[in-house]
Amino acid sequence: MSISEAQKRAESSPYERLEALGIVLPPPPPPVANFVTHVIEGNLLFLSGQGPTYPDGSQHQGKVGADVSIDEAYQHARLTAINLISVMQAALGDLGRIKRIVKVLGMINATAEFGGHPAVMNGCSDLFAEVFQSRGIHARSAVGFVSLPNQITVEIEAIVAIEN
Repeated sequence: MSISEAQKRAESSPYERLEALGIVLPPPPPPVANFVTHVIEGNLLFLSGQGPTYPDGSQHQGKVGADVSIDEAYQHARLTAINLISVMQAALGDLGRIKRIVKVLGMINATAEFGGHPAVMNGCSDLFAEVFQSRGIHARSAVGFVSLPNQITVEIEAIVAIEN
């Protein structure tokens, strides 16, 4: 990448980077129970867990390490990150208000023997870094669970610092 390309990318907005990646934000998935998709408290946006859900409501299901590969689960985490960004957009009205992705918690529906949780969660972390650049680099935990709601492969929640 030339310096002018790097400068142009650095000056572009999250929306321009999403467009360059070919990503169109879907409507945020609705909550599956008695909770809200987000809460704003002060200058923090708390995002409820999202899963690998398509706009038609279909979801990726299965057990990572058994019937779902790391590469497939990476893509599921990336789809989940798109859903999280969609919730950010709905909550804030402008992705330019995002000061920093502070913390991400990734829960992976995995076999007891599975140990590739960080590789799966890179699907989310990589997309956040691509879209928000240095503001997308975050603290993170990636852990395995014996099951997740509706047997989805991943669930991810986040805490985001915002500009008022």
